[in-house]
Amino acid sequence: MSYADGFVAAVPTENKIAYTEHARRAAEVFKEYGALRVVETWGNDVPEGKMTSFSMAVKARPDETVVFSWIWWPSKVVRDAGWENIMADPRMSPENNPMPFDGKRLIYGGFDIIVDL
Repeated sequence: MSYADGFVAAVPTENKIAYTEHARRAAEVFKEYGALRVVETWGNDVPEGKMTSFSMAVKARPDETVVFSWIWWPSKVVRDAGWENIMADPRMSPENNPMPFDGKRLIYGGFDIIVDL
């Protein structure tokens, strides 16, 4: 059964190009280790909520944009092995592919696919 990792982060709006380059480099590594698809999106219609919202969840500041991303894997087994390899790959080190955002405010998780139409 397919598996997905999902991410939400606040990225300084001025870092859009740097973030895109960072994400493109990371996507190549993810796909090399078994990911079927890597999708990165840049928010342009992300409303503020009264109780909760994407921007509230990542404590986005006015000069930041919310990104929503996901990685599609063929299975959780492939994902777990892939992540192990990805974390050990020197191309993913902060020195080689620095995150152009505050990683402490990144929200992420793994999800079983229950509907895929």
